[in-house]
Amino acid sequence: MATGLREFAARELAADRAVHLLGIALGVTGAIAIIVIAAAMRRLNDLPPVLIYAAGLLAMLGCSAAYNMFRTSRWRDWLRRFDHAAIFAMIAGTYTPFTLLGLKGTWSIALTAVIWAVAAIGIAIKLLKPDRIETVSIGLYLALGWIGVVAAGPFIEAFDPVTLSLLAAGGILYSSGVVFHLWHHLPYQNAIWHGFVLAAAAVHYAAVVGVVVEA
Repeated sequence: MATGLREFAARELAADRAVHLLGIALGVTGAIAIIVIAAAMRRLNDLPPVLIYAAGLLAMLGCSAAYNMFRTSRWRDWLRRFDHAAIFAMIAGTYTPFTLLGLKGTWSIALTAVIWAVAAIGIAIKLLKPDRIETVSIGLYLALGWIGVVAAGPFIEAFDPVTLSLLAAGGILYSSGVVFHLWHHLPYQNAIWHGFVLAAAAVHYAAVVGVVVEA
């Protein structure tokens, strides 16, 4: 590789590393803050869904950072497995405060169970047989991410327009970022993709805070 290309590749890696470090910093700070907020509300039933959300968020950010930053690790194959598996945990974890704190009755129980069942299957396959669903992984992520559409009515009844708008906007950001994830020849493609992920996670974080405060 020519010197110029090596320098450009190094700049791309540095940009992606910066996005991941920012994500870790914001993720840890945000996780602590939302747990404190939930605890301060003095509603013990609110805390488990928030802890699950925070765990999923940090798992996604941490596993992605490990896989993308430690490129010469001898454990890289497993870092990749955890990176991809953590996406399922993050999606299900993000839904949990909405389904358990906002929805009621059958919709709350059923949708939570379905989301986590699909996520658990995805996590298991990604960890144990990662090549089995490699070609359809993105479709599965998107399908799980937008599964809440099947409960559009209950969601509209349970949440205010601002929360719903934030939830939809985050989903659109995640989905739009997939274009850059697949655009392998685009300069700084990885950093841009992860930037979309970080922005979407921030928007969803604001929605979750709203749910916790209003629950």
